[in-house]
Amino acid sequence: MILFQNTIIKLDYNPATDILEVEYPNLHVFLLPEIKHSITIMAEYIRNYDVKRLILDSSKTTVSVSAEESRDVALFLAEGLMKTRLQKVARVQSVSSSVESTARENIKQINQNLQLTFQLRNFTHKADAVKWLQGINTE
Repeated sequence: MILFQNTIIKLDYNPATDILEVEYPNLHVFLLPEIKHSITIMAEYIRNYDVKRLILDSSKTTVSVSAEESRDVALFLAEGLMKTRLQKVARVQSVSSSVESTARENIKQINQNLQLTFQLRNFTHKADAVKWLQGINTE
């Protein structure tokens, strides 16, 4: 069921599996304030619905911001998610090697600056991410 949708994000929640699916937004400078606002809204919905599992689908994400701006958004997202009771976050990787390179660097910075309160794992396929979130062995 769609909990929320705007031009930036769509929160698609499956109560049977307790998985919230969100496509990671395209990062463009002119959208950064709206992206941060949408992240705040997403964190509120995660808190209100007490969601424990999240898929962040970056497979179609494009990035046209600086590495610093991208890192700022990633840290803002991680800090927002840490204010919830999330247990697992599965990130579906982008097909773009430059987006993935930036994402790897952002995750490294997040791990250095924050003590994450949830498990974070990257996947190349959404089906594997869903299995991991549901506790099905993907090895």
